Amino acid sequence: GAEHGILIKGGDALERASKVDTVVLDKTGTLTKGKPAVTDIINVGSLDTNQILQITASAEKGSEHPLGTAMVKAAEEKNLVFSQIIHFQAIPGHGIEAIIDGRKIYLGNRQLMSVQKITLSGLVEEKMQKLEENGKTVMILAVDGIIEGLIAVADTLKENSAVAVSTLQKMGFRVLMITGDNWRTAKAIAKLIGIQDVLAEVLPENKALEVKKLQQQGKIVAMVGDGINDAPALTQADVGIAIGSGSDIAKEAGQIVLV
Repeated sequence: GAEHGILIKGGDALERASKVDTVVLDKTGTLTKGKPAVTDIINVGSLDTNQILQITASAEKGSEHPLGTAMVKAAEEKNLVFSQIIHFQAIPGHGIEAIIDGRKIYLGNRQLMSVQKITLSGLVEEKMQKLEENGKTVMILAVDGIIEGLIAVADTLKENSAVAVSTLQKMGFRVLMITGDNWRTAKAIAKLIGIQDVLAEVLPENKALEVKKLQQQGKIVAMVGDGINDAPALTQADVGIAIGSGSDIAKEAGQIVLV
């Protein structure tokens, strides 16, 4: 195992691995490189694209989320000046809330807008769907309750993801992809990799629950993940396999680590 860059923490993990029939793969950082980049900025209100990027990047400056990092990087490349944030709150699985220059900012997905009672027009929805069908994740920017823009971010697939999935399927495993991303984006990416079974729009705290549901169906499940929010699912699975380039907590939770 060590010669192949596989760290196995104990014999029991290896024994359970031989009985696995279902493999659940996290999307971001496992099947993809986990380094998303901003691909599209669309204005649907009174702000231009640079203003939209400047606000979103300012709001995300303190965030450790890969999507936030992508926005900050895009703003830095354009030499945009960041605004001071008075208030910042991450809303797991939905997005963020912030106050910038006295304006209330919401940046996130449809669920966040729905909770805040901010309505998406038909035009906004149409533009979002087009981007999502191309495998992009779209963040909506609302300023003082009005939708001002969309920022699309795309993550690159790892070179060997499709081959790995195909190999697992040929070995007889049922392979599923799990992600917090929306259904359209998730299905577009799963199609590229050759995965039919997709669990999308799964909140971070519900990943372990999805693994448990499979176990209740009598499946012996291996979960593969790299992020902090994958740790409970890695622990819940019969075999937790952590990606070595991921977070320390994921590596701690996994019984097998792919160095």
